[in-house]
Amino acid sequence: QVQLVESGGGLVQAGGSLRLSCTASGRTFSWYAMGWFRQAPGKDREFVAGIVWSGGSTVYADSVKGRFTISRDNAKNTVYLQMSTLKPEDTAVYYCAARTGMSIQIGQTAYEYWGQGTQVTVSS
Repeated sequence: QVQLVESGGGLVQAGGSLRLSCTASGRTFSWYAMGWFRQAPGKDREFVAGIVWSGGSTVYADSVKGRFTISRDNAKNTVYLQMSTLKPEDTAVYYCAARTGMSIQIGQTAYEYWGQGTQVTVSS
């Protein structure tokens, strides 16, 4: 079992930045590929970014490419999502997720463990 806890959400003006963190406990963190997803009100949960266990490969949704950066520190059991040039349409609850596998998957059903989510609100 893996427990995930997100932090770092909040209210920010358009054009600003936030860094989300997701800290894992339980089984060895480095075995897992990690992903960030988000869900805006009235919309389906969508993939934002993913990273393999080594940190050597990342994938981003087109909507955040060039603005968001995912990274991980296996020694701290933590994955990060640095968000820059935020837009009002980035407003959502952001979730981190873990999957036992080597590859990044964009489908949420591929992920076995989920955090409780952290709210990000971007004002215009």
